[in-house]
Amino acid sequence: MTPTPDSDIASILKEHRDSIDRLDAILVYTLAERFRRTKAVGEIKAANGLPPADPKREAHQIGRLQHLARSADLDPEFAAKVLNFIIAEVIRHHEQHRK
Repeated sequence: MTPTPDSDIASILKEHRDSIDRLDAILVYTLAERFRRTKAVGEIKAANGLPPADPKREAHQIGRLQHLARSADLDPEFAAKVLNFIIAEVIRHHEQHRK
């Protein structure tokens, strides 16, 4: 196997890193949109005396996300941890609306 010249390695790394940067931006904007939607849900819940958490929906969403993760070749437990973190933050926001 012939070694790859340093300039080629740098170019390949830059291409991957540029792609990672674009994906990070997509994640941030997607999370921002998700939180705008969950904020609206929280306001509706607060106005109607509904609890901030919905354990049945949350469990369903975690299962759904784990299924999606498997089909995307992503560790489903990692996906569940990420969603649990997001759900906890959403519930915290919903609780603030109730005050």
